[in-house]
Amino acid sequence: MLPLIYHPIYSDFPLPEEHRYPLQKYRLLKEHIDKQCWPVEYHLPSSIDWQLLCEQHAPEYVTALINGTLPLVKMRRIGFPWSEALIRRSLTSLGGTLLTVDKALEHGCAVHLTGGYHHSHFDFGSGFCLFNDLFLAARHALTKPDIERVMIIDCDVHHGDGTATLAADHNDIITFSVHCDKNFPSRKPSSDMDLPLPRNTDDADYLSQFIPAVTLAVHQYQPDMIIYDAGVDIHIDDELGYFSVSQGGIRKRDDAVMALCKDHQIPVASVIGGGYRTDQSTLIPLHAELVRSALSIFHSHQTE
Repeated sequence: MLPLIYHPIYSDFPLPEEHRYPLQKYRLLKEHIDKQCWPVEYHLPSSIDWQLLCEQHAPEYVTALINGTLPLVKMRRIGFPWSEALIRRSLTSLGGTLLTVDKALEHGCAVHLTGGYHHSHFDFGSGFCLFNDLFLAARHALTKPDIERVMIIDCDVHHGDGTATLAADHNDIITFSVHCDKNFPSRKPSSDMDLPLPRNTDDADYLSQFIPAVTLAVHQYQPDMIIYDAGVDIHIDDELGYFSVSQGGIRKRDDAVMALCKDHQIPVASVIGGGYRTDQSTLIPLHAELVRSALSIFHSHQTE
């Protein structure tokens, strides 16, 4: 059984009408997976203690955000209106990514049906990201026996700027980002390995550059665990993406990452990452590719 981490709170906090954040895609994805009758097992995460976040983020930022006293201009940079429900949802999703690490170490692979908050920096949030779950999960993994180096493979179309800055002084956390070079954020601090690709990159160009690069990264750094951000905003129809990758290209990307982890016996904790459409239902087949790939590669389960 493939461990999937999910909580109903992921699609449950107030947003203004026509807000571009695809809040319901998490619920829709879970419902879609349920209809497939795939061999998966759900695990319900718990909210983390927010004080844990003061070990990686500026305490004054954490405290202000938790208490609802963060200045409005900084909330606007995050992109959400403050609410107690938003904070509960955020702390629970952070707990979910930590639980995904635990289940991946136990089973070889686990998937979180949200996550990938890579635009959160030390003392500010940005781009729908309050706190950085990828960096938090990497630090969590390093507390486990036999885990001495973690690699974050970030395939969201947007550069993982917050993760890069948070991990810059941590030699045991390796950051790899493949992203659109002319897209948010405008300032892109260096990851350990960056693969910027031009707008309108298609399947052939994406895969011919990404697969050798990520293979080289794993061989070079030899991580004991991988955290994989499988954003689908690289799709040709994504409203915030600017790439021209098809669903088939996303499938081949996810298969390549999963196979790399399986072949090298590296446990992989995956998050679904970004994907932005007004019609949120059209995102579901794209995000489901990650679950399909994990089942196919790690469990030899045919999902066609």
